[in-house]
Amino acid sequence: MEIQKNVDSGGLLKQMHPSRIIIPILIGLAMTAYLIYSDLKGESEAIFKGLAQVNYFWLGMALLVLLFRDLFYIIRIRYLTDKRLTWKGSFYTIVLWEFSSALSPSAVGGTAIASFLLLKEGIGFGKSLAYVIVSAILDNSYFIVFGAIVLILNYSQVFPQGDIFHFENADPAYSTALKVTFYTSYTVITLYNLLMIYGLFVKPEFIKWLFVKITSIRWFKRWKRAALKQGEEVILSSAELKGKSWFYWATAIFSTILIWTSRYFIVNCLISAFVIISPGDHTFILSRHVVLWVLLLIGITPGASGIAEFAFKNFFIQFAGALSGIIAVLWRVLTYYPYLLLGVIFLPRWVKRVFYDKPQEG
Repeated sequence: MEIQKNVDSGGLLKQMHPSRIIIPILIGLAMTAYLIYSDLKGESEAIFKGLAQVNYFWLGMALLVLLFRDLFYIIRIRYLTDKRLTWKGSFYTIVLWEFSSALSPSAVGGTAIASFLLLKEGIGFGKSLAYVIVSAILDNSYFIVFGAIVLILNYSQVFPQGDIFHFENADPAYSTALKVTFYTSYTVITLYNLLMIYGLFVKPEFIKWLFVKITSIRWFKRWKRAALKQGEEVILSSAELKGKSWFYWATAIFSTILIWTSRYFIVNCLISAFVIISPGDHTFILSRHVVLWVLLLIGITPGASGIAEFAFKNFFIQFAGALSGIIAVLWRVLTYYPYLLLGVIFLPRWVKRVFYDKPQEG
């Protein structure tokens, strides 16, 4: 089996160049300015009153949950690599992985970047691919299971009614479109995840055969080379994962649960900082965040910049009221912009570390 192991370092580093933060920042700032202006124009009194009564405990909890999320990410990647990745290497990998994700549309994914990061940290090519694919499977599995629970518990109300430009006006057509988007994405993610699980742990050769067959069809021939490469990567990754202990998988699954629960709960903390909500509302906010996440996955801007702020207001205005726009901005300030800043700070240090201080063999 022949796989291209000569990673295009220059091309991948170019994708993470610090200059690329300008576009998402400009888009985000434009949306931020619009939200704040439109809110202050209509409900300035309610906004200033809410800001004056902020609950600093819940703001602190939002920061704590954010730190926990990143800590669990670092712990997971270190244990997925059987501790071959040092704590420092784990930190750099997660920071730059998040940075690359913030610079790319969500649908593009960061498999190539993540594999490259691990490869330059001294993890072998096959192992790097295996750990990244397993990370994706774990993340998708959390979404699939939690998404099913959300639909069972809150099916009739989890989809908001208004569109992202007319937040308070009920629009059945928008709700229907959102449902179709959610169910389509959910189905595609579920089927793809099951396919990758089957390929990694049961019969990897089948995946390669299936990808080749599909891309032999006239309309899909343009993707045949990429499909063949991915099929080979699944076979290589499968060999690397054989014989892992139950503790290995238990640690991976438990850390994934903590990562994504923390990621979702940040919104609960931010809304609670400005509005008193019931335990039932907390559950519902978590549920609606799952649906929001699907919308962000198909965002066409870097890191869904601009789209995320608008969508957030629509999804949570019934809980946060006049402060929903302010909270949307604060949510992005905590969960998006820090990774742009950290990437700009740590990318040059990482490049010096892996290319000059201690060059690694790929």
